[in-house]
Amino acid sequence: MNEIVIRRVGLEDMDALQTISRQTFEETFAEGNSPENMAKYLEERLNSDILKTELSNHGSRFYFAEFNGEVIGYLKVNTGSAQTEYWDGAAVEIERIYVLHEFHGKKVGQVLYDKAIAIAHELHTDTVWLGVWEKNPRAINFYKKNGFVEFDKHIFRLGDDEQTDIMMKRSL
Repeated sequence: MNEIVIRRVGLEDMDALQTISRQTFEETFAEGNSPENMAKYLEERLNSDILKTELSNHGSRFYFAEFNGEVIGYLKVNTGSAQTEYWDGAAVEIERIYVLHEFHGKKVGQVLYDKAIAIAHELHTDTVWLGVWEKNPRAINFYKKNGFVEFDKHIFRLGDDEQTDIMMKRSL
């Protein structure tokens, strides 16, 4: 596979961000969830107003993974009060790493993950954390392989369904 390019996402990338966000979320979770809950989540959490607000928050950063000029995945990291759970203001949260299904197994997720760790080092933090759905063994194994350990659980709301996310962290 040719080189994957990682670049920071700006407000001018809103349409591409919404497209990749919705497509990768559906590819990842549609099979294990009802169409109604998926539709509700996509409308409530991945609409253009929410994404614009997230992009404008200086505690959040988005990055695209591009291959041959096409967006094939993305990363969202949060710091400070932008974190979804504000348990450690000095930590960096990896809120989202999503890759188009056709690029799974091609190290795109690893490249995005490595970018998140580089950001954490740049910010001189000693902890990176995330939440991952308990029914997503592929992602759980990916994070364990990268040195994450479970430390807690929290509720993630997908439409009307309350789901359990495993919270994982890694010391740097």
